[in-house]
Amino acid sequence: MHDREDKEVTAFVRARYGSLLRTAFLLCGDRGKAEDLVQTTLAKTVVAWSRLQRSEGVDHYVRRILVNTFVTWRRRRSWWEQPLGRLVESQARDEYVGVEQRDLLRRALDGLPARQRAAVVLRFYEDLSEQDTAYVLGCSVGTVKSLSSRGLQTLRKQWVEADAVADEEVRYA
Repeated sequence: MHDREDKEVTAFVRARYGSLLRTAFLLCGDRGKAEDLVQTTLAKTVVAWSRLQRSEGVDHYVRRILVNTFVTWRRRRSWWEQPLGRLVESQARDEYVGVEQRDLLRRALDGLPARQRAAVVLRFYEDLSEQDTAYVLGCSVGTVKSLSSRGLQTLRKQWVEADAVADEEVRYA
């Protein structure tokens, strides 16, 4: 890699690392795994950097690598380590409602299949268009719509169920 390319890569990483890490965290649900995912993505990007500079799609390429790497990792058996249960502290419930809601959303995202999760994160967190999401996922716009719809439907169902459980806990606390 030439000195000029090295500076370009460094500038790109500095500009996009935070955004990539947030997206990776939403995909993984774990800070350490998100950091590993971003690191792997950036390593693959560096290898292809000279080729990428000739095209306009560096950001799209990086997102696509991020999502593809996540999907590949998710297929491995060792990925499926999941925490059990949901921690509820009834005395401090009012103070921690926002924290519990974020945790519930993270756990609900964890329960989605990898491609649905990627579609939901890219569409509604990264705020990508359906076309851009389709490009990153390597599928058609119709598939993005289907994946997003199914993912949101599952998230809504889990949210309603969690609210019902929380209401029961408050009633008996």
